[in-house]
Amino acid sequence: MTEFTPVASALGGCLIGLSAVLLMALNGRIAGISGIGSSVLPPWTEAMDDEGLRWRLAFIAGLLLAPLLVQLVSGAPVQQTVSSNIPLMMFAGLITGIGAVYGGGCTSGHGVCGMSRLSTRSFVATGTFMATAFVTVFVTRHVLGG
Repeated sequence: MTEFTPVASALGGCLIGLSAVLLMALNGRIAGISGIGSSVLPPWTEAMDDEGLRWRLAFIAGLLLAPLLVQLVSGAPVQQTVSSNIPLMMFAGLITGIGAVYGGGCTSGHGVCGMSRLSTRSFVATGTFMATAFVTVFVTRHVLGG
């Protein structure tokens, strides 16, 4: 069962929103994780300069280091539960990647940035992400007995 953490969740949401606003205000860029992550992988475009690569790598480093910072500040280990079913995780990653490509972005790009700009496409994409998540959780917990 998932623990209800409204304060931590609200603070996390505020930090995500703040990072999205700062990235847009300071760099004129959308905080879409799939776009940022894929842009640092080859093949690189000639339009990517050293400064563009630096801020993208810093953004990714922040994502990876944030749990360590939380652990350092709180003194409690960060807990994350991930399935031990490797084929399931590979399939989930594959369909998530395909969905991000065909959807023109990921949950952060559409859900955080696109919806705040009142993008119709982002509302449709986020609704699709959420409906798929609801169905997945229902099937996993109640049909497959997970």
